[in-house]
Amino acid sequence: QVHLVESGGGSVQPGGSLRLSCAASGFTSEADSIGWFRQAPGKEREWVSCISRSVDSSLYADSVKGRFTISTDNTKNTVYLQMNSLKPEDTAVYYCAAGWICSDYDGRYDVWGQGTQVTVSS
Repeated sequence: QVHLVESGGGSVQPGGSLRLSCAASGFTSEADSIGWFRQAPGKEREWVSCISRSVDSSLYADSVKGRFTISTDNTKNTVYLQMNSLKPEDTAVYYCAAGWICSDYDGRYDVWGQGTQVTVSS
C-alpha cells in the first residue's frame, strides 16, 4: 500500500512562499494521481490542487490558481506544491492524498498523509 509523507510546512509572512513535498513509498503504481487538500481550524477540508502523474495534467482550485503550482518528480516519487504570494487565508494543515483520478472530491483518494502545517501571518 502507498504511504505518503508531507514536508515543507512552516510559518511565513503574507506574500511569501513555501514549497510542500509529498513523498510516496510502497506500491506507487497505485497512486497515479496526487491531490492536495487543506483544512483550517473550524472549517471543512478544502481541495487545493491535483496532478495526474502519468499524463502530467493538473487542476487547481480558483482560490489558489495563479499562485500555487503542482509538479511531480516521478524519479523520486514526489509531488510538490509550490505556494507563492501566500495570504493569511492560506493558513491550514495541508494534506496530500493518493488515488487513481485527479479530482476535487476527497472520496476519490484512498491514502492520506499526516499533514503539514502552513501558517501565514505578519
